[in-house]
Amino acid sequence: MSTYSTVKTQAVEAANGLTYAYRSVGDETDDRPLVLLQHFRGNLDNWDPALVDALARGRRVITFDNRGVGATTGSTPHTVAAMAEDAVEFITALGLTRVDLLGFSLGSFVAQEVALIRPELVNRVVLAASAPQGAAGMHGWAQEVIKAVGGETPSVEGYLGVFFTSAEVGGPIAGRIFTSRTEGHDAQTTWATRLAQYDAVTHWGIPNHAQLQRLQAITQPVFVANGDADPMILPRYSHLLAGLLPNAELKIYPDAAHGFLFQHHEEFAADVAAFLHR
Repeated sequence: MSTYSTVKTQAVEAANGLTYAYRSVGDETDDRPLVLLQHFRGNLDNWDPALVDALARGRRVITFDNRGVGATTGSTPHTVAAMAEDAVEFITALGLTRVDLLGFSLGSFVAQEVALIRPELVNRVVLAASAPQGAAGMHGWAQEVIKAVGGETPSVEGYLGVFFTSAEVGGPIAGRIFTSRTEGHDAQTTWATRLAQYDAVTHWGIPNHAQLQRLQAITQPVFVANGDADPMILPRYSHLLAGLLPNAELKIYPDAAHGFLFQHHEEFAADVAAFLHR
């Protein structure tokens, strides 16, 4: 079986005219795969291979570049709602009629929106490092965070400072993510993608109490998770999100920041597997 570090990137053309880049690992006969939705400025290569391989034990896991990201064609949209519509187009293009979703950071916003606009497509949802739309205090990220990960030239140092509690914790994980794949790399995300995605983030965070009520319509089981020291999307938003969802459970991982799911990849994958099979 291919590992995430070696699996080839594939492409599928969707009805919206886009060609989506994606990777698929695990049991290809699985008719209800787990589809992963990526973080701000991330592409196919920015998923931790150890996490994806752990998630793929006994099931199919699919990662993809949404519109305008990495090797997928088109221009990155400026709203989460448009990103969700594009994600639905990708899932439909693969001929899938029922999936589980795992959204990380910006991807978790997209996962919420997909569950709202196409509820029959979504079985269960995992929201990692997430926040509800309209929550007070979510209108953009703290200055030190956007300075670390939002510059014109992304750096591993900036990534480490936001995703992990220390370089000692995050260094080996970053090495795993950035060096384990030796060929067939994804295209880098562009500055235009960065600008569009941050527009989407700030639009999502405009304070609006009425937006919080939308979460009542997500009736699928949801697993909300975060690190206890996430500087990008503070843990209190995970508590708020879980409290607003009708059918949610919450777990906060210790001594971990935004990249808690990579740091605790075995524990998180086991928790996700148990949640998805309940």
